Amino acid sequence: MSSDSPGLVGADVVSVPAVELRGIAKRFGSVVACDRVDLSLHRGRIHGILGENGAGKSTLMNILIGLVLPDGGSVCIDGKPQLIHDPITAARLGIGMVHQHFSLVDALTVWENVALGESGRLDPSEVRNRIGEIGDHFGIVVEPDVRVGDLSAGLRQRVEIVKCLRHDPNIVIFDEPTSVLTPDESAQLFQSLREVVTAEGRAVVLISHKLDEVLAATDDITVMRQGRVVERLNTKLASAPALARAMVGREVSLRAERAALGVLSVGDTHDHVAHSTGELPALELRHVSASTGRSSVALDDVSLSVFPGEILGLAGVEGNGQRPLADLLSSLVPATSGEVVVAGEVVVAGRPGAMTRAGVAVIPEDRHDSGIVLDMTVAENLALVDLAQVSRNGIVDIRQLERRALDLIDEFGVQCEGPHAPMWSLSGGNQQRVVLARELSLDPAVLVAARPTRGLDVGAIDYLNDRLRAAAAGGVAVLLISSELEEILDLADRIAVIYRGHVVGDFPRSDVDVQQLGLLMGGATP
Repeated sequence: MSSDSPGLVGADVVSVPAVELRGIAKRFGSVVACDRVDLSLHRGRIHGILGENGAGKSTLMNILIGLVLPDGGSVCIDGKPQLIHDPITAARLGIGMVHQHFSLVDALTVWENVALGESGRLDPSEVRNRIGEIGDHFGIVVEPDVRVGDLSAGLRQRVEIVKCLRHDPNIVIFDEPTSVLTPDESAQLFQSLREVVTAEGRAVVLISHKLDEVLAATDDITVMRQGRVVERLNTKLASAPALARAMVGREVSLRAERAALGVLSVGDTHDHVAHSTGELPALELRHVSASTGRSSVALDDVSLSVFPGEILGLAGVEGNGQRPLADLLSSLVPATSGEVVVAGEVVVAGRPGAMTRAGVAVIPEDRHDSGIVLDMTVAENLALVDLAQVSRNGIVDIRQLERRALDLIDEFGVQCEGPHAPMWSLSGGNQQRVVLARELSLDPAVLVAARPTRGLDVGAIDYLNDRLRAAAAGGVAVLLISSELEEILDLADRIAVIYRGHVVGDFPRSDVDVQQLGLLMGGATP
């Protein structure tokens, strides 16, 4: 494969593409998101688009869906030039998109969100029935009468997919559709997609950071880097190492490549962190119970400990109490019983700022929901948790705010126009770097990382995992909450399993049996 003159290798020749993008250009200030991009999508085929966070993938698709207007270039649908000014126009042309970040209304039920924006007379029974049909067909079942605000991230992702498929689009864009789905749910979704694409001649785009998904589910692949197309090829001619190199422009570590592929490996070992008898845990939960309106599963008599310098991986299928645990350690919800102890001191959970003051830093599972404020600047987001670092006598020192931001932007390699750039202008990977920079700059005793690599590409995964290891090597106790076993197995010194709000297993990484681990995650008795 050559990046000098990318051309489609081995693709079926179709006279009129379903979508043809030519010379698409888009700039945000000094940042070039798309640099004269050409892309053709054909009916009956699934087209994978790969690239680092910030490569221009989502911007290109947002132009096709009408959320972003291009600075140059043309769009043709079924051979006819089109001006797509908004999502309504895109929908009329049969284009639908499942977005990586949720666009749901928490106060409404699932069926109300699915029907939101539709014109004409509304038939709730018809909407509920359609949700059931889509769920059964695509393996993404969700209860129509549950309030969206009570759902986990994984269930919200299902709602987004159902909402898109409800309109029966013939050109479908999936932007990281499986980032919060289980492997079985992902496999069912792609199997159903393949059947629909083949039988009905739809054109599908899959944007994913998981190389195994792209290799297994697509017919064609386009790789973007820094706003440009660097590779086009038939999937049958692709390999994971070559795709990873094309994405990041360099070799990536075996661990990062395996994480991106979703490959489970128990053969690789790393130095286990040994603890001396009587050593004090940095974080200890003692028979803690807690509930939050965001999840139907509450914490129930949870006891666990994390020691300085170790990474404890908390494994579990999405929606088994992970969100309440992260919210508890973020001071967002109180404990209904039990104690949270940080460095030997009991901390009152639910009291604003208490966990931060005690030395607990948190990378939340949904950065847009509780990690950043998109309309604020990078500098302001970097200072959100502790304004004392940039204040004098209770007044924010703008120069100090800017200096601190510049230092952190440089240290953590955040790609942005500068400290005053709005957060919404950053790619997902760079937004995550801002969250990581802010939390680690507090010199925490405990770092809670809830699904920290969600939606990140292979290069960003490599960087973030190295940062988590470095934090642990520096004496920080890391609690890694994840539903992705490959992430847990790659990073953790010790593994615990959570099921329906209970911790049902706890064992050293060296004693892992993947089959037993999977059974515990599914509720089997240890």
